[in-house]
Amino acid sequence: MKQNGIFYSYRRASTIFMCRKSVNSIYIFIGLFVSFFSFFSQAATPEQIDAIKATAEEFVLDRVMPPESSNIEARAGNIDSRIFATDCYTGLIASSSNTRSTSNMTVLVECPEDAWRIYVPVRIITTGPQVTALTSLARGHLITAADVTVSYIDVNRSRRQGFTDIDQVVGSKVKRSIRAGSTIERGDVCVVCRNEEVMIKAERNGMTISTKGTALSDGSIGEQIRVKNNKSNRIIDASVSGIGEVSVQF
Repeated sequence: MKQNGIFYSYRRASTIFMCRKSVNSIYIFIGLFVSFFSFFSQAATPEQIDAIKATAEEFVLDRVMPPESSNIEARAGNIDSRIFATDCYTGLIASSSNTRSTSNMTVLVECPEDAWRIYVPVRIITTGPQVTALTSLARGHLITAADVTVSYIDVNRSRRQGFTDIDQVVGSKVKRSIRAGSTIERGDVCVVCRNEEVMIKAERNGMTISTKGTALSDGSIGEQIRVKNNKSNRIIDASVSGIGEVSVQF
């Protein structure tokens, strides 16, 4: 009986211990749940995230000057929605230690009133005018004004040289097929084409002399090409100045 009494007391003590352990586990779980709920109840709202991003983008646009004839766009990177933020009734403040970057900038957005801050990465996109094809252009096609338009292209991603004005390509011949929407590059067309007749204009002291010649290579506006004078058979270096036209200085 004594042994049974000891065994009974042991079982009772074990039960009490297990009950207390279960209660403690429940308390821990409740504590974690409350902490979890409290954390996310203070997380930034979508509207607060948008306000932070807009503040960073406006800061960049106010301080980065676009190149001549170009535009810039500022796009803030993604922000973790779990961050703490408030509506900041006194207004958000933006600053950056680097305002000379042309491609990326990190902007500090803060609310001193509510004692929070966040660093926002902003991508700077510089776009410049480039002549693009409105429709597919086949090899040998003579470009008209109806074939092309001017679009603004990301200059940081475009490594090839194109044209900035429609007049630079109208009347030129397509050397290789161009897809609709593509930028027309200098190697795609020839304003002056190899083996075609050109007008050579020689200028000096306001006087101009013109004669006919034959282009020995393709060329775009401003490029230097070799041209044969059809009258003297002399080969000269000339600058492409227009459609079927080259200029030399003498």
